Amino acid sequence: MSKIRIALAIAAVLTLQIIVVSGQNLGKPGEKQGNGTVVLRAARVIDGVKSSPITNGAVVVTGNKIVAVGKQGSVSIPAGSKLIDLGDATIMPGFIDAHTHIVGRVLGDAEGRTARFRDYNSFGAILAVDNAKKTLMAGFTTIRNVGAGKFDDLAIRKAIDDGWIPGPRMQTAGHSLGITGGHCDENGYKPGMADGDFKTGIADGVDQVRAAVRYQIKYGADVIKTCATGGVLSEGDAVGVQQYSFEEMKAMVDEAKQHHRKVAAHAHGTEGIKVATRAGVASIEHGSFIDVEGAKLMSQNGTYLVPTLMAGEAVERLAKRGFLTGYIAEKSYAAAKAMRNAIKIAVANGVPIALGTDSGVIPHGTNGHEFTLMVEWGGMKPMDAIKAGTLNGAKLLGVEKTVGSLESGKYADIVAVKGDPLRNIKLLEKVDFVMKNGVVYKHSK
Repeated sequence: MSKIRIALAIAAVLTLQIIVVSGQNLGKPGEKQGNGTVVLRAARVIDGVKSSPITNGAVVVTGNKIVAVGKQGSVSIPAGSKLIDLGDATIMPGFIDAHTHIVGRVLGDAEGRTARFRDYNSFGAILAVDNAKKTLMAGFTTIRNVGAGKFDDLAIRKAIDDGWIPGPRMQTAGHSLGITGGHCDENGYKPGMADGDFKTGIADGVDQVRAAVRYQIKYGADVIKTCATGGVLSEGDAVGVQQYSFEEMKAMVDEAKQHHRKVAAHAHGTEGIKVATRAGVASIEHGSFIDVEGAKLMSQNGTYLVPTLMAGEAVERLAKRGFLTGYIAEKSYAAAKAMRNAIKIAVANGVPIALGTDSGVIPHGTNGHEFTLMVEWGGMKPMDAIKAGTLNGAKLLGVEKTVGSLESGKYADIVAVKGDPLRNIKLLEKVDFVMKNGVVYKHSK
């Protein structure tokens, strides 16, 4: 072999080595999960299933799964286990927020008024990285993101699942679906500015609705989000007016169901709530002007209410500050007042309730305040509020086999607060311990 051929062969080998090493270094980090066995002990364990806590409880975690839950001394602890004694604290399942918008600016940010035209296309997704971390650190280990432009929510979900950034487990919707000029449309601009079509969620009539559902699912949507009625923050519609017809809503639900997806319906108005419920949606988001008939219908159909009480409180506060003005301010006051009554009607009529905050309208990381409002506004018992933010949320999302309660075989998504939240629900606003997938992300000692 000539010297030239030998040199080329050596160069080829070195190049291959560089490629292999680079491939190892540049691959995705991979989803983080726990190693070994960890035993968590605390004065109380609320498992999300039982009606009362386990006193002097323990949770045993191996890898990323729960293997045992019970009283200290009654659960088997493998040799070499790591012990985390949380003391006078309450251990609970990781919280679930069924209504979030973690992409983009938070309502109240002055630059948010012109963000659609001034922010770079990727800016909202970049903000979502920090929003996701704040949400996880608040104890919310699973969320459902109900609407984001440009499929940014799916990008964030992938970044979390692949281990690039910390954040909660996510269900995503892609674009929200709504009628032309409705709440899910970017209305209020001159003709030709921010016009949409079925790809961006603007769909009129049965055929367009079906196409819109298929398009979101094509690009990875886990759930379909729609606007069945008008909303508070949109300029051109009344907050309670029905927007989709029964036929359109039914087509949406049927198409989603065919692809094993559920529909979450933004609905403030009384009739819109009933139409969406009869069409078979899985959840009514907000439900501000629900009446007894609508509540009974939801109860009979097993339709969840995701009340987003924090959103009502937030828009009322921003209207009083003068940030929200005119017709939007009027709608803010009306919806906030109605929400205080709606949650009581829902509770009294046995409507299943799942916690949702509408984060993005409220600051990310403050999600735990929703527990407080469910108790203070709705008269819910603290244990029922906790279940709304754990097992009920898991059932709504269809993930109750893996998260939502502390049971053997489920993912080790676990939170803890100092003290007893059954005596003081506000303790859930400050989480001291967060574990997701067996990895400890927060431990305030």
